Amino acid sequence: MTDHHAARSAETFAALHRQDRPLLLPNAWDHASAALLHAHGFPAVGTTSLGVAAAAGLPDGVRATREETLRLVGTLGPLPFLLSVDAEDGFSDDPGEVGAFAAEVRARGAVGINLEDGLGLVGRHVAKIRAVRLAAPGLFVNARTDTYWLGNGEGTRERVLAYRDAGADGVFVPGLTDLGAIAVFVRDLEECPLNVLYAPGGPSLARLGDHGVRRVSLGSLPYRRALGAALDAVVAVREGREAGEGTVPSYREVQELVG
Repeated sequence: MTDHHAARSAETFAALHRQDRPLLLPNAWDHASAALLHAHGFPAVGTTSLGVAAAAGLPDGVRATREETLRLVGTLGPLPFLLSVDAEDGFSDDPGEVGAFAAEVRARGAVGINLEDGLGLVGRHVAKIRAVRLAAPGLFVNARTDTYWLGNGEGTRERVLAYRDAGADGVFVPGLTDLGAIAVFVRDLEECPLNVLYAPGGPSLARLGDHGVRRVSLGSLPYRRALGAALDAVVAVREGREAGEGTVPSYREVQELVG
């Protein structure tokens, strides 16, 4: 990808966070899942670190999938959609190493990166964000805090404002579903887009948008649903029931995804 094309793609991705409706970002784990999502109208696709890890037989969140992530970005980067990469915590505590990883991700065609703090030191995550901005100019940095995912929400405001001020293009607070709290964070963040994780049974995409959320990620939900659908089909056949419920792409349709 040329620098000019990368800059235009990054600008397009950033603009998707400034629409009337939130950007719904589905998350893929391989070529077929990403291509299928794009074929059905999604202009941007993220990756899911759980899906990438589990598909490779590795645990998520322990820095085991750096190379698998890069390989997937190399596969998906040339495809005709905007790609954002779930990079756990950048696979290192060293901001320079995280910046180098981000530069490689950008060179392979990604326009965004998601970096989680794991409730670690605020200053360390700030340094990582700054390093990524320096090493991979134009890459959309979505800075994730795990205050709701791993904790009770304490310290969220301090973290999201610190990450915004460090240069994050957006902040991600998975586990945050309370619409009142969402509205407060949106107000405090001003023009910095708030990203939340869709929660089955929680607020709808429309209600999240009404409260100022600019991006809604699906995380590992599509991957886990795919595993569940595969299991349901196999069990149905074993029990003598029909196994064709739900959406089942044909053999030809799947072949065309890689054509």
